[in-house]
Amino acid sequence: MKQYRLVIMSGVMLAGLAGCMKVADPFVDRVIAPVLVVIDNATGDGGGQTGEPVVSQKVAGPVMLGVKIYELDKSGILNNKVGIDSIPVTSLAIKLTTRAGMAIGDLKTDAAGQATISKTWAELGIPAPAAGSSVSLTWTGEYKGQAFSRLSRVQAIN
Repeated sequence: MKQYRLVIMSGVMLAGLAGCMKVADPFVDRVIAPVLVVIDNATGDGGGQTGEPVVSQKVAGPVMLGVKIYELDKSGILNNKVGIDSIPVTSLAIKLTTRAGMAIGDLKTDAAGQATISKTWAELGIPAPAAGSSVSLTWTGEYKGQAFSRLSRVQAIN
C-alpha cells in the first residue's frame, strides 16, 4: 500500500513541476507589437482597430493614407482614474508597401505621432480604378529594437 502512495505522490509532484514549465504557444508565433498603430479614416470599425481596417477613397482624386502611432504607458493600469496613457511616438520611420512587396513610400511620424502620404491610384498599382478596386497595404517599422507591422486596405468608391 505504501508503494502505491509513493508512486502516486511522485506522479503528482512531476505533474506539478511540468505545470510550472514555460512552453511556447504552438498556435501563435507572434510577439506583441511595441506600439499601437491606428489607421486614419478607417470606415465602420471604430477608428482602425480591426485586424485589417479599410479606408475608402474616391476613384477620382488622390489617395490619402495615414496612421497614428502611440506607445502605451500601462503604469497606471490598476488606477481607474489614470488607466492606460497613449503617448504619440515622434520621428518614427515607417515603410508603406503593398502586400505584394511594392514600395509605396517612406514616412516619418510628426510631433502628434501621425504620418500621412498622398498617392495616385496608378502609384498604388491600379492604373484604371473602378468602384470596388482595392489595394492591401502593410505599414512596417521598428520601435525600441522591436519590429512591427500593421495591415490595412484602401478601397475605391465613386
